[in-house]
Amino acid sequence: MRILVAEDDIELSEQIKHALSNEGHAIDLASDGEEAKFLGETEPYDLIVLDLGLPVQDGITILKAWRDDGSNIPVLILTARDGWADRVDGLDAGADDYLTKPFHIPEFIARTRALLRRNSVQRNPVFQKNGVRFDSRSGRVSLNGMPVTLTAPEAAVLSYLFHNANRPVSMTELSEHIYEYGDDRDSNTIAVFVTRLRKKLGNDLIETERGRGYSIQLVA
Repeated sequence: MRILVAEDDIELSEQIKHALSNEGHAIDLASDGEEAKFLGETEPYDLIVLDLGLPVQDGITILKAWRDDGSNIPVLILTARDGWADRVDGLDAGADDYLTKPFHIPEFIARTRALLRRNSVQRNPVFQKNGVRFDSRSGRVSLNGMPVTLTAPEAAVLSYLFHNANRPVSMTELSEHIYEYGDDRDSNTIAVFVTRLRKKLGNDLIETERGRGYSIQLVA
């Protein structure tokens, strides 16, 4: 999954990036409101972490602009403001959840997992099919009870396909959601990752829909 973290506190943003990267996500950072607004409008994120007190342009204004433009990307707002009115303003502007600073990283990670699952085919954090078990909380993968080791790109592809089960996902879409901003997004390498996943997890898990992409079919 690809996440934008819009936070002007460099130390905190790096802590957040480290924690989310350990979850297997691709992370882009924005340190002011103008950059955050631009990235949120032009890049296909699965989640945005938005500080309300950004310089240049504040988080509430940015969030309202995204929602007015039709964006439905889940947004978790961060705020140092502890007044209930500020939290209400954030939620009314279109935020999906909020955290007040300071916060504990484990709680932050749990909230991001919940928001990513909200747009998924299922609320259960554990995906299972054909003997394959993928725990989105820990990133652990097993086949018929035996642990399977995946590279970071393989895990990212598997996670995105599971979270977007029951529909075809093109190689272009996959490359946009597993690489960070500025990376060389060669969509042809996605086919390589899918081939490796099939070797490790079985040929029947990931289906090819000719001309449309790849899919994992789950019973909703």
